[in-house]
Parts: sequence; structure tokens; C-alpha cells
Amino acid sequence: MAILKKLSLSILICLTLACIASSSTSFDQLFQSSWASDHLIHEGDLLKLKLDNFSGAGFASKQKYMYGKTTAQIKLVEGDSAGTVTAFYMSSDGPSHHEFDFEFLGNTTGEPYLVQTNIYIDGIGNREQRMDLWFDPTADFHSYSILYHPRQVVFAVDETPIRVYRERNGVAFPRDQAMGVYSSLWNADDWATQGGRVKTDWSHAPFVTTYREVEIEGCECATSEDLKRCNGSTAGNWWDQPVMAELSVHQSHQLIWVRANHLVYDYCADPGRFPVLPPECERGRV
Repeated sequence: MAILKKLSLSILICLTLACIASSSTSFDQLFQSSWASDHLIHEGDLLKLKLDNFSGAGFASKQKYMYGKTTAQIKLVEGDSAGTVTAFYMSSDGPSHHEFDFEFLGNTTGEPYLVQTNIYIDGIGNREQRMDLWFDPTADFHSYSILYHPRQVVFAVDETPIRVYRERNGVAFPRDQAMGVYSSLWNADDWATQGGRVKTDWSHAPFVTTYREVEIEGCECATSEDLKRCNGSTAGNWWDQPVMAELSVHQSHQLIWVRANHLVYDYCADPGRFPVLPPECERGRV
């Protein structure tokens, strides 16, 4: 059974390919504080994470999922956000975990946020890409989503794909680990802004990231039987539909545009770190 959940809005329960509306739900029914619950603030339909010189904060989904899509409507820290990082990601557990990361790297006032994506497979990351955005992510809410499909992982901003990691022969691909959905706000001024040269200015604290909506649509997975079911190929699994297995022509053009105009760092183009290109880079940009 695939489930689409929305923070502070209706839950839509998707049975096969049809969805029916259910009653409204609260954040606490879907998510829980993962640390510093006193820095997690509810204001009506909004959720805020606060960072000060005592602590940041984070939350996690109560369930884990095998394949699916998660989306968050986020307005990032305003003003001088240098040194701060807002993370939104999916991750499994343990040292050999899989992880798909959005990390929003704060900057000094007037300088653009950088969005870093990274992919961990069996506990190994080092697949960073960084880009700026075509809008001010602190002025309003924007949609950030991660699609986990049996053949590809897609990062998207306002439904525009900004990165795709594809299944290919000879390339490691994340499989068989149920993943939770997480978000956090924390201080990373040892590396986040200009390589750590610009530190967090605590006179601007508290720093606040605001969430208007969080959605999870995927196959809930708590047991080994769930894992088999979620990995099974059936007509009722939306993630098994051919349209989900690759980008459309329009999405492919969007991805090309994003990479040409906004990509500022790609690990596949860093011979200093990788004198021998990782196998996924040898088969095309990811």
C-alpha cells in the first residue's frame, strides 16, 4: 500500500492508483522530533526549526519507506545565514546505509544560497554537487523533492529536476534498505560557507527555517515481508509505472538548463579529488 501523507493537511491514502481523502492529521502523528524538541516550533500550519548558540533541531518520520517520493515546502533562513545548514533527506540506518541529501548552505546577506546534493550508497558518499538557484529561497516557500525509484533517484526543485542518479551496469545503486525522511537545521561553519572561511554570526540568532508542508508518498516498510512486497513489481505500485522510470523530454531539457546555468561544483569534474573518475561519471553526468 502506498501512502501519501501531508503535514497539517489531509492524508491521501493511495490504494493501487486511486486516492481517497481521509481526515486531517497533525505533525506529531506523522513525524517526531529527532533532537532538541524545544527548538521545534508549531505555528498553525507552519513548522519552524530554530538554531541558536545552544542547539539546532531536527525531525524524522515515524515510518520508513522502500521507494517513493518525499516533498517539503520550505522557506530557508533569511538574512545573514552564513554557517548554517538546513538538511532535507532520506536515509536508512547503520554504517552501510543509503542516503539522499539536500543540504542548503547559508551565506552572508546578499550572497546566494548554495544547494548541495549528495548520495550515499552502502555508507559511501563523496558524490557532491552544488548549485545556486534561480530564485531567492528565503523570500517564499519552494518545493524540494526526492524521488526514489528502482531505476533512478531524482532531486527536484519546484518539480524541475536538478540531478538524476541512474541505475546502470557496473554502477552501485541503492537497494533493499527502507529509508526514513528527515530534516534538520544546524551549525556547520567549519565547512558550509566558503569552505569554512565565513563563520556563523550569532548576533543574528535565532536562525529559523520554516516548513509549510511535508509529504511522503511511498511503500511503508517495517518488516522483511514489507521489503519483499515493496520490491515486488505490480501494476498497483505507482513507482513501477514506465513513466516514472525516466525523465520526460521536457524534464530532460529542464535538467540540461539547470546544469548549464546553475551548477557550480560537480564531483565528476574534480580530478583533484578523483584522478580516476567514479564509474557513474564515466557513463555520463549524474
